[in-house]
Amino acid sequence: MILLKRIIKSGFKNFKRRGLISWAAILVVTITLSVITTIILLQAVLNFSLNQIKDKVDVTIYFNIGASPDKITSLKDSLEKLPEVASVTYTSSEEALKLFRDRHSEDYPTIQALDEIGTNPLGGYLNVKAKEVSQYETIANFLKSDSISVSGSGSIVDKVNYHQNKLVIDRLNGIIAGAQKLGFLITLLMIIISIIITFNTIRLAIFISKEEIGVMRLVGASKMGVRGPFMIEGAIYGFIATIITLVLFWPVTAWLGHNMTDFLGLNLYDYYVSNLFQIFIIILLAGVFLGMVSSVLAVRRYLNK
Repeated sequence: MILLKRIIKSGFKNFKRRGLISWAAILVVTITLSVITTIILLQAVLNFSLNQIKDKVDVTIYFNIGASPDKITSLKDSLEKLPEVASVTYTSSEEALKLFRDRHSEDYPTIQALDEIGTNPLGGYLNVKAKEVSQYETIANFLKSDSISVSGSGSIVDKVNYHQNKLVIDRLNGIIAGAQKLGFLITLLMIIISIIITFNTIRLAIFISKEEIGVMRLVGASKMGVRGPFMIEGAIYGFIATIITLVLFWPVTAWLGHNMTDFLGLNLYDYYVSNLFQIFIIILLAGVFLGMVSSVLAVRRYLNK
């Protein structure tokens, strides 16, 4: 405990003594954490956009006119039991007719033709949404399986629009997979660059103390006794940089939320505020880890001499 207190006290003393150099290191760590925070926000926008696209994709099962409600309910229950299915929504023939009229309310010839028929020409249908875009093929295969034919549900189905939408679904699946891989690679690259810059900056700050490290080693100080204060100093860099980063992004996300929501599709200010604690923990751990590890690696060079 005595050694730990001395290490912490020395770390704060070193931080104050370096003055401008310490604040230069904090500035670099702040830039690094700003990059990480920006990546978090961009990932949120990307995930929101991809989820919006996913929500617009579904498989629709159209039923014959006069199809038995019991068989429709049976098929709906069977689909809901599939692990790939997120939701199944039933629209009756009456609701389908109402939706059709609303959608074509300004198309007078279509509405007139519909009135002349005198009966409802539309059957009910099920909208099936999968948990993942890649799982629609599994659902389509289930609809063609023998179990559907045996239960009699196949006889009430007029058509399934999966094969009509297959090309769009496959392309969308490819875009989502590509966007996720690209986002991961860009994130990894930016973090590696930021770590290298931070490490070099902290190493420069420690370089000034190389003679002090040599003297401490000569008088018998342990490696932890030498390394510890620099680790505390690196942790201080990370903590202060975290606070500065959070304060800087508050007005930035407020402006983006006010002016760019329509373009981005997501209110970044609302997302930032609602996830502030999680973001704080992520960048605090990143900042402290970055500062401490960079300090350890930089000091090791002089400890091994």
